[in-house]
Amino acid sequence: MGLKKVLLGGAFMAMAVSLTPVVMSVNAQSAPAEAVEAEVEKTPAPEWLEKKIKKLPEEKKEFLLSDKSLRFVGGTKEKLYQRLEKKTGKEIEAMVDAMQYVIEEGKFDPETDLAAIPMNTEATNYNGWKVMKPKELNPKREPGPFTVSRYANSRGGIATFAGAPIAMYPEDLIAGNVDVAIVGAPLDMGSYYRGQKFGPMAMRNSYATNARIDMNTMVNPTKELNIVDYGDIAIDNMSTELSVLHVRDRVREIAETGAIPFIIGGDHSLEYPDIAALADVHGKASFGVVHFDSHFDAGKDSPHFLSHGQPVYRAVKEGHVLGENYIQVGLRGGWPGPEGFEWMRNNGVRYHTMPEVEKKGWDAVMKQALAEAREDGKKLFISFDVDVLDPAFIPGTGTPVPGGLTMREAIPIVRGLCAENDMVGFELVELAPEQDPTYRSALNANFIMHACLTGIAMRKKGITDGSYLSELTTEHMQPEAGIKAKEEGLNEEIDPNYGQMRK
Repeated sequence: MGLKKVLLGGAFMAMAVSLTPVVMSVNAQSAPAEAVEAEVEKTPAPEWLEKKIKKLPEEKKEFLLSDKSLRFVGGTKEKLYQRLEKKTGKEIEAMVDAMQYVIEEGKFDPETDLAAIPMNTEATNYNGWKVMKPKELNPKREPGPFTVSRYANSRGGIATFAGAPIAMYPEDLIAGNVDVAIVGAPLDMGSYYRGQKFGPMAMRNSYATNARIDMNTMVNPTKELNIVDYGDIAIDNMSTELSVLHVRDRVREIAETGAIPFIIGGDHSLEYPDIAALADVHGKASFGVVHFDSHFDAGKDSPHFLSHGQPVYRAVKEGHVLGENYIQVGLRGGWPGPEGFEWMRNNGVRYHTMPEVEKKGWDAVMKQALAEAREDGKKLFISFDVDVLDPAFIPGTGTPVPGGLTMREAIPIVRGLCAENDMVGFELVELAPEQDPTYRSALNANFIMHACLTGIAMRKKGITDGSYLSELTTEHMQPEAGIKAKEEGLNEEIDPNYGQMRK
């Protein structure tokens, strides 16, 4: 506490003006903190600086010349020297004291800080938010999916994912021989920007992709697959930690029936419980992950073990998926820095950034990512953060970054991945519809989901070439096709009275 008392005295006040921009540079970071205090790295100081700090205590001098001080001055030795050039020895010492004060005060203090958030375990409804309704309280019915539309053509009624029937319990999934169960997870407490909890609702209510054929392949996933809407998972939006435990249980419940879980978020904290649940069923390190995102989401050294910027690190750290089985696609913007890329390299993670796309072209990058995903024959999970798309296509997200994928680029690679690989799951996260006054964010999110459904349907039909395109929609075959049809009497007969009112 001695350092604290010193800084709260005259020395702290004397250097407050010079410290102000330094503190601002620390607090202005928008990305989740990932940097851990660097090991002391001694670097020879310029001669002019050595003279100024000659009387500085050795411990303070060592700190100043190490990488630990750089976080306060913009990250480079050059900026540090620029900041110190016009300061006196006493001013430099005051600045060092301030830096060390910030570091010390940021640490956990058992006398004043909570090591865990206390809960009222005496509350009579402690687990009420996630208690499953007993079947005895529902009207009796046979197990299996059921529709919630009053019309035969599925219009009207209650909106569902992909216009699919509803399933409520694992028995429904088993009885319906369900291939894909789409479930909402309206969690946004793991994000710094709220609103992702409205993602599932927006996707259900947007322009439906149900009963729609994929023109590229002429495959209709709703005809090839048994798809259901498995409702929303209960969320305690006052606690990410409590919520993700329950998400893990529900996703595991789906996977145990043999159905493929499609999780619609919600923020990207969900990637951790989703991967962990699938590892519970399929085995740890038994599948790979393709992570579409503008951010690498492997942050660490945060007060919370989980946020929307940390799921990758935690999933790898706990061994649910190996780093070498992780593929990142679409990274760009200001995070991560060199430390993040070094972490990915050290852990075998393959990454494909937008700078790489700029260098090699999208076709080459997509081809490589598709090849990497299937090279070890492992099953695959796709985590699709909608902010991987350019904000022109998805303005409704909390952390948009310009220069992202287009829909024309995203749809083929998602469809290809889901056709070429044995899928264990798919998630779509970070859709924040209230950030978008139009409907296009939810619309495009639905078409990304539809692309994966199409790929899975292709695979079920025996089409495992992710680049497959239907000849019917890519070749008009004229004039031969028209001539042949005319000879066979298959072309349209002209009727001048067509469309006229007749008595």
